[in-house]
Amino acid sequence: MRRPCTAAGRTRHIAGSSASWSCRRRNGLAKGSRDDYDHHAAIACGFILRDGRTLGELQVDRMSVPLVQRLVETLATGREAGMIQPALPPRPSTANHVLRYLHRLFAWGIRMGHCRTNPASGVRSVRERAQFKMPQPHAFLAVLEFAKARAALPLHSKGSVPPYMPAVMVLAYNARLRGIEVTDLSDADALREGVRCSRRKGSRDNITAWNEELRWAWTWLREYRAERLKAHARPLLLRPEQRVLLVTQTGTPLARSTLKTAWQRLITTAIAEGVIEESERFSLHGLKHRGITDTRGTRAHKQDAAGHVTPQMTDRYDHELQVVQPPMLPKGEDLAFSDDALESPETA
Repeated sequence: MRRPCTAAGRTRHIAGSSASWSCRRRNGLAKGSRDDYDHHAAIACGFILRDGRTLGELQVDRMSVPLVQRLVETLATGREAGMIQPALPPRPSTANHVLRYLHRLFAWGIRMGHCRTNPASGVRSVRERAQFKMPQPHAFLAVLEFAKARAALPLHSKGSVPPYMPAVMVLAYNARLRGIEVTDLSDADALREGVRCSRRKGSRDNITAWNEELRWAWTWLREYRAERLKAHARPLLLRPEQRVLLVTQTGTPLARSTLKTAWQRLITTAIAEGVIEESERFSLHGLKHRGITDTRGTRAHKQDAAGHVTPQMTDRYDHELQVVQPPMLPKGEDLAFSDDALESPETA
């Protein structure tokens, strides 16, 4: 009988070690980090081996570098279904996340005396493809109009989407924000010049000037927040930086995971209703790509607008094809190496 991937397993097994580490590290990590570790721990422990056992059932001492390397490569390239092993889609990013998780897990195991070596050390990570999933302009506008129509339906009714989704799309595109950066916005970020964008992953903060779309989104979210706070008798906090702009139906700050779930429901429904094709599917983060690409000006202007530190970061987000002039042969008098141009002043 298989042992479940829980703390009930003995710590000399992968599942038990994973659960023990999770319990000890949980209090010192942010919720997003805890969720990330739990997610990739479940993927690693639930991986089906050739003999039908899960990776979580293996003894820690049975783990080796070649075994972890095969695990990472299988998760990255995927596999077809067999007699025992189920099919797996190719997920390079997930493979690298699982590798990093196992490396931390076994490093902790060495310190705690659960294992003598780190079998994830020396394993080569896989190359991830750049999948930005930027929407085409017509697909973006179609989904935005669809979101506005479905957001107007009664909450929790069939086909409805969270009412804040249209405003989130507008903010992500116009301010060139990640989804989590949208959830970070508060009243303190509404300045006279525009929206202050506090960016993550090493990007510089900046201010995006107001336009009609940004004013509409900001005003709508503030009115929705006031309505939800009043409906649930919640106080409005005094300090502007504590008044989060994006809230749930109950008036509490919207979590990143909740926004991701709401986005997936919106885009899946849009595809099912024929608003866009499956091939036109795009991510919420793709709106940042779209916003940077649509920014008018030079590459330097786009880099400043996105808050990127290096031009290489902007290269990843800017997908605009530059219009350049065709070459033109110089005329006789414009030739740099004509006899007249090469004639020295002494001989002239």
